Amino acid sequence: MDNKTALVLGATGGIGGEMVRQLLAAGWQVRAMARGEPPSPRSDGVTWVRGDAMVGADVLVAARGCAVIVHAVNPPGYRDWDKLVLPMLDNTIAAAQAQGATIVLPGTVYNYGADAFPMLKEDSPQHPATRKGAIRVALEARLERAASTGTARVLIVRAGDFFGPHAGNNWFAQGLIKPGQPVRAINTPGAQGVGHQWSYLPDVALTMVELLALRSSLPPFARFHLAGHWDHDGRQMSEAIARVVAQATGRTPRIKAFPWWLMTVAAPFVTTLRELREMRYLWQTPLRMDNARLLAVLGHEPHTPLEAAVRATLKGMGNL
Repeated sequence: MDNKTALVLGATGGIGGEMVRQLLAAGWQVRAMARGEPPSPRSDGVTWVRGDAMVGADVLVAARGCAVIVHAVNPPGYRDWDKLVLPMLDNTIAAAQAQGATIVLPGTVYNYGADAFPMLKEDSPQHPATRKGAIRVALEARLERAASTGTARVLIVRAGDFFGPHAGNNWFAQGLIKPGQPVRAINTPGAQGVGHQWSYLPDVALTMVELLALRSSLPPFARFHLAGHWDHDGRQMSEAIARVVAQATGRTPRIKAFPWWLMTVAAPFVTTLRELREMRYLWQTPLRMDNARLLAVLGHEPHTPLEAAVRATLKGMGNL
């Protein structure tokens, strides 16, 4: 199918919501599925339909007439990945095959283990070190099998840690600062001198939309990496936040080490903290993304300057 109608699953989340905005801006007809009442006005240009990503029939109905399905749905708070992630993907695959649609998946670095560090390419070996990483590998394997049948296409765009005005659950909002409050202190989760990869959500979504315009010329199973913002010593993001806050308020917040010890103590009682703690290894070793394949296809990577991206993020989160 080759029209400009897209179904976004997870449209109320960070990357899903940004994909809705970018698709609309590019002239797409956007359909979004929600389990309850539509979370935004009917005048937003989105066609909202009721449904649950865990119910295959709901996804099939929502996807009718769609050329693209954006699979941006994840279990809330990192909970129940082992029970929910793969069944939701299977429903998306079935709907895409029924429509001959392209599945768009926002990828993560969870798939990779130490043998792929420090520079991650699309064909780097995927030997994950965590449970969530193993699930992501299985997820992408199912997508590759679906693409090999010729009944659906797949586009995976992999990026570093998300941040943005509407990013939802992410390290920026859950680890570095607290949303909705004046920024008086900034936590730095990484080991001293260890680089980290960040990606501004509007840039990620715009990249996906630009690649979708070329989808007929891409391989049936296409993967791309974004370079995003490379924080070479683990302090560039924290220092950018401090500068933006100082410019806006005249007050410079202090930068301090993230309290991993507290997360260790609380992890047995709080699911989200336990799941975040599992990803600590990503803060203890440098890893960055090679975007050569993306540049060869698009000729550029959408890239908002760091301070502008941080300023928009803090405003969107109610910190300024």
